[in-house]
Amino acid sequence: MTPFAELALDPRLLRSMQHLGFTKPTEVQQEAIPAVLTGKDLLVSSRTGSGKTLAYLLPMMQRLLRSKPMSRQDARALILAPTRELARQVYSQLRLLVANTPIQAVLILGGENFNDQEKLLKRQPQIIVATPGRFCDHLSHRSVFLQGLEMLILDEADRMLDLGFAKELMAIHKAASHRLRQTLLFSATLDHIDVNELALALLRKPHRITTDDAHQQHADIAQHFYLCDNLSHKEAILAHLLKDAETLKQVIVFTATRADTERLPAWFEGLGFKAIGLSGKLTQTRRNAVMQDFASGKAQVLITTDVASRGLDLLQVSHVVNFDLPKFAEEYVHRVGRTGRAGMQGQAISLVGPKDWGSLQQLEAFFRQPVQFAVIDSLPARFDGSSASVTATGKAKTDAGKAVKRRPATKGPASAKATPKATRPLFERGDDGDIPVPRKKKS
Repeated sequence: MTPFAELALDPRLLRSMQHLGFTKPTEVQQEAIPAVLTGKDLLVSSRTGSGKTLAYLLPMMQRLLRSKPMSRQDARALILAPTRELARQVYSQLRLLVANTPIQAVLILGGENFNDQEKLLKRQPQIIVATPGRFCDHLSHRSVFLQGLEMLILDEADRMLDLGFAKELMAIHKAASHRLRQTLLFSATLDHIDVNELALALLRKPHRITTDDAHQQHADIAQHFYLCDNLSHKEAILAHLLKDAETLKQVIVFTATRADTERLPAWFEGLGFKAIGLSGKLTQTRRNAVMQDFASGKAQVLITTDVASRGLDLLQVSHVVNFDLPKFAEEYVHRVGRTGRAGMQGQAISLVGPKDWGSLQQLEAFFRQPVQFAVIDSLPARFDGSSASVTATGKAKTDAGKAVKRRPATKGPASAKATPKATRPLFERGDDGDIPVPRKKKS
């Protein structure tokens, strides 16, 4: 008897797990599945790569396969995700579970044809995976009804709130507000005031599961920080680190600007890497094509803005590069979470110039410890962190005359074959993908 079988799941689900090669439930699956099967509402905090998607998909499928529906017309389960990429990822896993069962599922995303989605919803699917904005459009157009909804699942609730979907989430809650509904809320962190307020509104006496501390180290991701003087210096350090790296498989490079997503692919091509760029400026069709090329291995390097910091579950990503640090520490942990997944080892490289210093200080505050920098002997930096802000012309200036002490440095590798010593493996949390297209407010 396999460990999954000990969870008393339907034989069809057990066969799916065996087919996928999953033999043991992860920590969050071990805790969440039995709790969901008892009918309890759930409030869960779990990091990226922990198996949280199956932690709600398996018990949801168990309920739908083993119990009678409340309504024959309405959807029985609704899964909400903040981004298109995460929604697609969830739907792809769900399709494997609904195969060879009578359960039907549909995917409803913003940026796709509304009328075609209406036709899908008229087929009365039992499960809907959706982004909240587009789903609320269908709710207001009466394309879908939720009186018979049995399970409401919110994946990455913190991200949905950060993206401004609180109003949509409450509208969905009210449309399916009845005592028989079971609600599961998953969040990268429970240390989020808005998440806790949402949980109070949506959940009834929830069972709480926390499998990771937001400030805990992540053993599978070695993270390295390098001081850089300017753009050219960043490129020189990055070329040195990536050249002939034995562990290099695929790389995701995060930048602050769309311009760099257009400029850097040619630069990487000059180093011998097949590279592609992704930004929110691209059409949805083009974005899908870019992601497919990277997922299939046609491209080794993906240069992107934060649209891809969530939603990518690719085991071949060995390196994540922060060409520019993000504005918020929470986004940093989602970026580095694209590597070191499912027990694989990953490398995260952060290039810190004068313009990145404020973001670095936020990281130190978030992780409650100072960053130590690695140094490449042949590429030393003149910038030492003493300039905490930058003028519009790019010239560094002091912050109210206060000097910032330089962090102790560790020597980097003499060549790409010698990986620099990990300065501090920071914990990553959360999950996923494309930032939704900005939505116009209805008059």
